[in-house]
Amino acid sequence: MHDIRLNTLPARLLPRPVDCNKGDYGAVAVIGGAPGMAGAALLAARAALFCGAGRVYAGVLDTRIGLDPAVPELMVTHPDTLPLLPHPACRVAGPGLGQSAAAHAALLAVVAVDQPLLLDADALNLIAADPALREQVRTRTAPTVLTPHPGEAGRLLGMSSQAVQLDRLGSVVRLSESFRAVAVLKGAGTLVKAPDGEVWCNTSGNPGMAAPGMGDVLAGIIAALVVQGMTAEAAAVVGVWLHGAAADLAVEEGLGPRGLIASELLPVARKLLNSI
Repeated sequence: MHDIRLNTLPARLLPRPVDCNKGDYGAVAVIGGAPGMAGAALLAARAALFCGAGRVYAGVLDTRIGLDPAVPELMVTHPDTLPLLPHPACRVAGPGLGQSAAAHAALLAVVAVDQPLLLDADALNLIAADPALREQVRTRTAPTVLTPHPGEAGRLLGMSSQAVQLDRLGSVVRLSESFRAVAVLKGAGTLVKAPDGEVWCNTSGNPGMAAPGMGDVLAGIIAALVVQGMTAEAAAVVGVWLHGAAADLAVEEGLGPRGLIASELLPVARKLLNSI
């Protein structure tokens, strides 16, 4: 098992040339945001934008949402009207998705797209309850990343969250092998495992991260790293470290641990990413 630390990160982003443009840094689309949960999709999309993705779409199921007033650079639309994303691209499905028929249809559509895909939150719960969808995920040819917390991991593996916690190492290995995906088992000491890779254990982070929206931010960070050239495994490893390190720096600056909120990590993560 490898510890994830600044000096062990498996990849770094290259400096940007003077003549670059936004198309050089990929496109991220986040699919989720059912009524009452649109903030989750917007947080993930904001995180992708703050961490360098060239174009970011928020495909929200709540049709009342047409703009993110805090970050108007995001392109907000409905999942049915998301454009075909040019390469390099990564889709994120799950933040605030819900488990409605519309959510299931949106997930079916995105799983079929032959581009990198990160599955989180309710996307994982829908997959756990649908054997056919589970098989579609398992047989994808494009890279797939799963980012469950212990409860979601338990549903995917057919076991309790307590059993997952008692065997976190075995659980992340089974997730990766069962779905042929990069598995990110969240929690204190987040574990990352690619199908043909070693297990990585994160060393950054603190109790302030036990707050709403933190997983949404992580999903957006990983997607942004994928579209900027990292492999899915490297993006997951670097992303979980950056996510935790941003929380550590935020606490050092007096923003927590009590009362730290997910959106406060965005400018801190951006600062750290540029520093490395």
